[in-house]
Amino acid sequence: MPVNRNALIRYRTIDQCLQNRHKKWTLDDLIDACGEALYEYQGIDTGVSRRTIQADIEMMRSNKLGYEAPIIVLDKKYYTYSDKNYSIANSPINQQDMQVLSEVSGLLKQFKGFNHFTDLNEMVSKLEDKIYTQKTQSAPVIDFEKNDNLKGLEWIEVIRKAIVARKAISITYQSFKAREASTFGFSGYLLKEYRNRWFLLGVAHVRNQPLLNLALDRIQSIATHEDAYRENTSIDFSVYYNDCIGVTKSPGQRDCEVVFWVDAANAPYVITKPLHHTQKLLSEDETGKIFSIRVIMNFELERELLGFGSKMRVLGPRILVKQMKAQLLKTLQNYDTEGPTLAADKLPLNKIDS
Repeated sequence: MPVNRNALIRYRTIDQCLQNRHKKWTLDDLIDACGEALYEYQGIDTGVSRRTIQADIEMMRSNKLGYEAPIIVLDKKYYTYSDKNYSIANSPINQQDMQVLSEVSGLLKQFKGFNHFTDLNEMVSKLEDKIYTQKTQSAPVIDFEKNDNLKGLEWIEVIRKAIVARKAISITYQSFKAREASTFGFSGYLLKEYRNRWFLLGVAHVRNQPLLNLALDRIQSIATHEDAYRENTSIDFSVYYNDCIGVTKSPGQRDCEVVFWVDAANAPYVITKPLHHTQKLLSEDETGKIFSIRVIMNFELERELLGFGSKMRVLGPRILVKQMKAQLLKTLQNYDTEGPTLAADKLPLNKIDS
């Protein structure tokens, strides 16, 4: 059956709310959330009625749209999913949805190849593979990198909406080093993804607080905050990470030229997949090639370089060479000294030395 855009926005909003099990959702909470979503996406500021949301919930429970959402009410007040892993996003695509997806895919394909729309190429490939899989009921032919066990993904849409609306939020956060969680007001500026992990850049509402980088998988809860949103007036986030590998960076941190040698067997991999967009080939001989990149020094840079093991040697700057030597010596010590071991009966049979 046809579903208009406003109804679809409400269904998606209710679904996102019920997936967030850190909060108890009353009917009034769902009404407010749907009203905010309609205002953000459609500019509708008249809100939404109680009867409409009640009808939406019944529609989601039914099989008319293929959802059959397991929505239950706890204590005669709080709405949630009986299956914590359920989402309407995981529901099979019906024929009408398939037709719409095919039309969208055809439209997006027109932009493939244009320099201004290079970011669409992967999106179109994912969409085409999804359509092919559903139509033919066969296995996907494209397998994109993903990690279904990642924590914190449920906060992405909440944070994105707060950034777009320029609203402060209250975050309860516990880093891996902290003994207990802390709660603070926060103004977010940028959501950043790196190797399937998501991070939030912004400032805490504390005097002279520097720019913070929060990992979404360490966030325990997010709520609205009464403080006014603190605008970013000093950092251009469209270029902030241009001189960086990873996400660890401080404002004002200066880049440097990192020079490294890669052996002949592995140099082609570095050429076809550069470590950074500033990568240059400086020289080469029969043993290997020497490259340079211009980046800031951080943890992710060291980890990237160390990943090549004996196939790479860092030549400069001297401070990075020293740090790499220290890390490699520590690695050797881990193998030379007595440490944690796994009993032979715990090892896979094909891994036990004879």
